[in-house]
Amino acid sequence: MKLVLHSYWRSSASHRVRIGLGLKQLPYDYVAINILRGEQHADAYRAKNPMAQVPTLEITEDDGTHFALTQSLAILEYLDERWPDPPLLPREPLLRARARALAEVINSGIQPLQNLSTTKQVVKLGGKDSEWVAPFIANGLAAYAKLAAETAGTFSVGDAPTIADCCLIPQLASARRFGVDYKHLELLVAIEERCLALPAFAKAAPDQQPDAVKS
Repeated sequence: MKLVLHSYWRSSASHRVRIGLGLKQLPYDYVAINILRGEQHADAYRAKNPMAQVPTLEITEDDGTHFALTQSLAILEYLDERWPDPPLLPREPLLRARARALAEVINSGIQPLQNLSTTKQVVKLGGKDSEWVAPFIANGLAAYAKLAAETAGTFSVGDAPTIADCCLIPQLASARRFGVDYKHLELLVAIEERCLALPAFAKAAPDQQPDAVKS
């Protein structure tokens, strides 16, 4: 079997999937898609991902079966169902729902508002991308912290990383990039520290990717 991840180093959605693959200890080939240059709009890539977004995970089975998966949370859930250990979703139904809810606070509550396609439109209309996105990130992280306080152990839900942490850590990286201070959210700061101590999170970091632009 072969896994190929089409990714952009700064994409928070790609970052989530890199973490998930790392937690599952699944090796993969990395194909950089530079979304600043518009490479996601190339016909060959659109054939894999009609939304022209990253990430896309291509899977080629040992029998030659080939398919592509899009949308980061769908990819993470596929990985969890295909390779159940270690689990990205808790086994207990209520905690499973809580982990999904935390992931969606970020996936649907914050990320669409900070996406490149959104911020480019804001700038086009005369706004500043950082001023536009900062309140959404701050409010979303505050909501995440309040919800996580009900479920957190060592990580966001219990004592093992879940799909929620796969979303949280990339979002905190984006918060720093947009100048949003979250140090007062002590629970999130503590969870981030514990996550980044794990190889799966450390190796998935944006600055560790082959297409990272070094400042």
